[in-house]
Amino acid sequence: MGQVSRKLKKYILGIALGIALMCEKESSAQYNREYFFWVGRSCMMNNDYQEAIRTLNTLLRFDEDAFEGYFLRGIAKYNLDDLLGAEADFTTAIEKNPVFTTAFTYRAITRSRLGNYDDALSDFAEAIELRPDLPNAYYSRGVTRLLNQQFREAIDDFDKFIRQENKVSDAYLNRGVCYLYLKDTTQAYADFETAIRTNRENPMSYNRRGELEMKQQRYKEAEADFDMAIRCDSNYLLSYFNRAIVYSNTNRPMQSLADFDRVLQLDSTNSLTYFNRAIVRSQIGDYNRALEDYDKVAFYSPENVLVYYNRAGIQAQLGNIESAVEDYSKAIELYPDFANAYLNRSRLRYLLKDESGSRRDRDIAQRKIAEYKTRLSDSTYSIYADTTHRFDRLLSFDANVAGSTFGRIASKSADNRLALLPLFRFTLRTPDSLSTVTAGRYHSQREADFRRRIDNRYLTLTARESNVPADSLVMLDKRYARELMAEPASWELLFQRGITQTLIKQYTNAVGTFTSAIDQYPANPFLYLNRSTTRAEMIDFISSIDNSYQRITIESDPAKRLQNSQSRTYNYDEAIADLNKAAKLYPDFPYTYYNRANLMALSGKLPEAYNDYTKAIELNPAFAEAYYNRGLVQIFMKDTRKGCLDMSKAGELGIPEAYEILKQYTALDR
Repeated sequence: MGQVSRKLKKYILGIALGIALMCEKESSAQYNREYFFWVGRSCMMNNDYQEAIRTLNTLLRFDEDAFEGYFLRGIAKYNLDDLLGAEADFTTAIEKNPVFTTAFTYRAITRSRLGNYDDALSDFAEAIELRPDLPNAYYSRGVTRLLNQQFREAIDDFDKFIRQENKVSDAYLNRGVCYLYLKDTTQAYADFETAIRTNRENPMSYNRRGELEMKQQRYKEAEADFDMAIRCDSNYLLSYFNRAIVYSNTNRPMQSLADFDRVLQLDSTNSLTYFNRAIVRSQIGDYNRALEDYDKVAFYSPENVLVYYNRAGIQAQLGNIESAVEDYSKAIELYPDFANAYLNRSRLRYLLKDESGSRRDRDIAQRKIAEYKTRLSDSTYSIYADTTHRFDRLLSFDANVAGSTFGRIASKSADNRLALLPLFRFTLRTPDSLSTVTAGRYHSQREADFRRRIDNRYLTLTARESNVPADSLVMLDKRYARELMAEPASWELLFQRGITQTLIKQYTNAVGTFTSAIDQYPANPFLYLNRSTTRAEMIDFISSIDNSYQRITIESDPAKRLQNSQSRTYNYDEAIADLNKAAKLYPDFPYTYYNRANLMALSGKLPEAYNDYTKAIELNPAFAEAYYNRGLVQIFMKDTRKGCLDMSKAGELGIPEAYEILKQYTALDR
């Protein structure tokens, strides 16, 4: 019946339009123009955006200067997620009428959804200059500035909006988030309270206030707010999750488990919830079901060392000693500096009558602990070498405004973020049939001479992983160790052992070995390149298992689509210093700038990363990886178009992953 009515409606509408077009142009042009506007608006009020576009197309054929027609068609396209088409129509409307304030505002909102914050803010400025008395532009600009992490400027815009419109809950909520990000919890709390008073049916306001109270350990108040959020929306996942943590922190494990169960009913692949539920189940002695949850987490996050470490503890509690040893071994394989894992495996090996293995693990652990005590300032290392550190606390959502992605432990995949292509370094690879992308296209005589000096036919400069089997690498490393003990250490032999130590994840030792090589030959840029890469790989590995927080997005703009992403940054200063030295010694080597760009990006210094990628491309115009990573950086910097152009070039040069990124952002644009 509904389909028949819809078809009849469109048939009648088509007849009406035909009749209108048949009217005499001279006598009824104005009447027909208004009629088309009326039909177009009616279609949009009925959410029939495709029909609205067809109607407005007819109008614009009839009157190509009807700037209102382009504007309305832009709105229809916007609601159909044709953002590029909407932007084009708003642009045409502005060209036809340069003082069309609303067109500037809607184009700004569209550009915000496209991630083009700079141009969006420029449009907002034009709209406000034309009509400073209209409040909506201030609100929308405030949201854009918030997502662009211009928090103080965003607060100023929300202030201006609230002075004219003081009954809009989202304005207080978003301003509170800005204050929260600026560490002004007093003002944030006041704004969350006002948001609640303004709209008592918005679960986000209660949840935000509850998160703040929970961080302040005001559990009674936090629980009440999460209760209210759930009353407002019985499917509001975040508040179930947060309330579960409150229950756990107030010794109510069964209620905590019930809320975690509810979260998993709403999102059955939420790895962070399985992880937390496993901890609570183990705390009450429900080890078998805790083990089931850890199995789920291991499935969704197989590279997370804490999963295997915690699961090993459960296996030991259940008397599954050999399985526990396997899990501790997996944790050590993932991170060889994990002192706690060595100590625990040592105890279990003693129970299994493996006294030599037990003694070896205990000795390694003691050495790691000693290393930690000399490196107390290095938090990225010390957290896993400090035997006083516990890994059984519940992980919570981070209320950080800028986050929209889940951490590794929280997500279905290993990483939801757009990942940079890896660093270039000298490593060992056996020949294979796969062609390299960039390395085969750029020739450096100095690099070729260096490889001849090392005289190892497996030595390759590449961003690809080594394909040498792990057992072969261990044997090779032992051979290098024997050779270094038997004869005076040459920098060539030290360099090769540093490579094998890196490949078997003995990062601390590898850095020391490369340092010894550099001491002998301080003018060699390639030694600094590899030491830098080893230092960076150590940090990246630790970051991959650092899963203390899961981030969420805010949805405050009218389209509920604007979002931004932020990742925790780590200290790459030592690795970057090595690359600075390498660049000084060999300023024409593109891979040095590429690697430094990667580390700058991972440090949150995106403009510096962009400049280094550009330098690498200048030195090697066929540097596909540099185009790819520069494209990602530009996307993160909200210049989506230029980023996609770089991705196109990367695909052209042979990187198939570039087309996946292009598909993703084409889908966002639509």
